[in-house]
Amino acid sequence: MRAILPAAALLLLFTAPALAQSAADTPPAGSADGFDADTVTVGVAAAYLSDYEGSNDYRVVPAPAAIGSISGYAFQVLGNRVSVDLIRNQAGPTWDLQAGPIAVLNFNRSNTKSIDDRRVKALGEVNTAYEVGGFVGVGKTGVLTSPYDRLAVSVSYRYDVGNAHESGIWQPTVSYFTPLSQKAAVGIFASGERAAGKYARTYFSVSPQQSLASGLPVYNARGGWKNWSLGVAGTYVLSGDLLHGWKAVGGVNYRRLLNDYADSPLTSIAGSRTQWLGAVGVAYTF
Repeated sequence: MRAILPAAALLLLFTAPALAQSAADTPPAGSADGFDADTVTVGVAAAYLSDYEGSNDYRVVPAPAAIGSISGYAFQVLGNRVSVDLIRNQAGPTWDLQAGPIAVLNFNRSNTKSIDDRRVKALGEVNTAYEVGGFVGVGKTGVLTSPYDRLAVSVSYRYDVGNAHESGIWQPTVSYFTPLSQKAAVGIFASGERAAGKYARTYFSVSPQQSLASGLPVYNARGGWKNWSLGVAGTYVLSGDLLHGWKAVGGVNYRRLLNDYADSPLTSIAGSRTQWLGAVGVAYTF
């Protein structure tokens, strides 16, 4: 993948099958087939996303994923993002505290071959960003529709430890998941990102030299709230049930760039402040 996938969208897309371990009529906790049993879901989707952050050109890329829970500790490998919850999950309708490390490979504009717009190509490539950090959150099972739906709130922070943008990003997220039956489930989420000044300058500014090369006007972007997004994802069982077997997964995410990120020539002239992500794939839960 040459660009960073919207993490919340991909997370919801592939966690729908795995979260369903608490969404069916399972045996009591502690039994071999119950909530406490180890579970792993692997999958792959075809994701339709913009060439770069702020682009109005789109392409299709593969989006692999593997998520699960081992001895009550949850992990997620979602495309270019990895996280581990170091607080052990508890069985049944209860509160769930979350905290742990995250790491993201940000490929935004790291390869001009994947960018169609000649003006943005002329700006040159940006090094891949190695963003590491952590997250904290809280979730509650059994909220609205049944003892098995789930509402979660979290906030993460990650910092580029490489030599790309060398700055930090805050990301609050709210998500809600509910089973519709033992064969289907759906989830929705809202998220936002606030990035520091170096991030804005790296990806959204245009220097005098870049202006001469690209024809885009000189622009000095400042940090602040970068975007907000809304998304929905769902899963339908192809064999077995929500706890085991094959599932079809799909989702769509709408993201809106804000402030200097929206006003940048890369967005306002060469691209669009409106960003979409669509994905369709399959997953298998062990």
